Amino acid sequence: MGEDKSNTESVAKLNPGTNDLQNRRLQSLDAYRGLIMISLSFAGFGLAKTATNFLKGNPDSGLWSAVRYQFSHAPWAGCSYWDMIMPSFMFMVGVSMAYSYVNRKNRGDSYSRMLGHAISRSIILIVLSIYLMSQWRSYTNWGFMNVLGQIGLGYTFLFLLWGRSTKTHIITAASLLVGTWLLYVSYPGSGIELATGNAEVGITKEWANEHMKGMRPSWHKNANVGHAVDVLFLNLFPLHEEYKFTGGGYQTINFIPALVTMLFGLMCGELLRSQRSDREKLKLLAIAGMSGLVVGQLLNLTGLCPLVKRIWTPSWALFSTGWCCLILCALYWVVDVRGYRRWTYPLVVVGMNSIAVYCMSMSLKPYVARQWQAHLGKDVFTFWEALRPGWAPCVQACLTGLTFWIVCWYMYRKKIFIRI
Repeated sequence: MGEDKSNTESVAKLNPGTNDLQNRRLQSLDAYRGLIMISLSFAGFGLAKTATNFLKGNPDSGLWSAVRYQFSHAPWAGCSYWDMIMPSFMFMVGVSMAYSYVNRKNRGDSYSRMLGHAISRSIILIVLSIYLMSQWRSYTNWGFMNVLGQIGLGYTFLFLLWGRSTKTHIITAASLLVGTWLLYVSYPGSGIELATGNAEVGITKEWANEHMKGMRPSWHKNANVGHAVDVLFLNLFPLHEEYKFTGGGYQTINFIPALVTMLFGLMCGELLRSQRSDREKLKLLAIAGMSGLVVGQLLNLTGLCPLVKRIWTPSWALFSTGWCCLILCALYWVVDVRGYRRWTYPLVVVGMNSIAVYCMSMSLKPYVARQWQAHLGKDVFTFWEALRPGWAPCVQACLTGLTFWIVCWYMYRKKIFIRI
């Protein structure tokens, strides 16, 4: 996400034999980034809350149940479209790095200077994450589970892997995933007792039986090695109150397996900027995507490692990266190979200013909604409830998101790009 800078500028300077496609900006990546940022800034178009409204009157609706699931985070194990927002961020950081540091090297930057840039970017992302997560509080929220914080924690390590061989990348990825798995399964904690739950870490027996039944205790929410590390680590900071758990079950050490997601993105970026034919690139992206889905799901179904995004289990790292590869593959084929670019304009406008729209989304949603009501009336989101009841959350989310899009469009037209 921090790599908004020109992702494919003049790769031919380093590879004289590259074709015109390689010389152009990788617009499929901008479109992918824009798709994710629009989903986030439009808060999923308010579809989760809208679905909840309709389910009150028709709780057996398969359609609205599916919509609510896809635009909400899975309570624990599982995967929805909304769960793919964060891994997509991570993956795209890796893809962008494959291009951005080549550009820096091409401009004459030394390795030490680029390393310094990577370290400073890591620090800025972590600080920005803490700032955004501390808004509306009277104290600093010393948490590192936010997407910017997780990228910041892993970014310098990712840079140290930039320019290495594919073999090194694969060995590193495998080592991190196996190491993470061993770290969790070797932890001597007893997990959550399903018959009673554990109120001290926010787990009721009803929730435990619904979402963790049959799951190995190593992967239980707020009773795993990641939680134990955070109890020790986060309480070293000057907290407002003692850290005991997070409601979502997210952990700081998620950045270790999440680094694998970024590393796979880096490998895909290196593939796309290589001199392989488009056919080869698409084939390898598709194979990588399907392999990630199959292996991740097999690990989940066999009980070796459940798909849990909130603690970024190794199976989740593989499964979510599989989807990322397939999405990028589809967009690369349509946009950069086939040349169908016009339709991506609304996405690219946002994708090229991802830091700006992310900060607006995290900071200004309530304010923007109030401004719509202040200037167009308090019923601006509900005026058509008489005709289409239940759609107010969708209207509010779309109008708020549209405001952010217009700001990005103006910045795009004026060539104003916020970068770190």
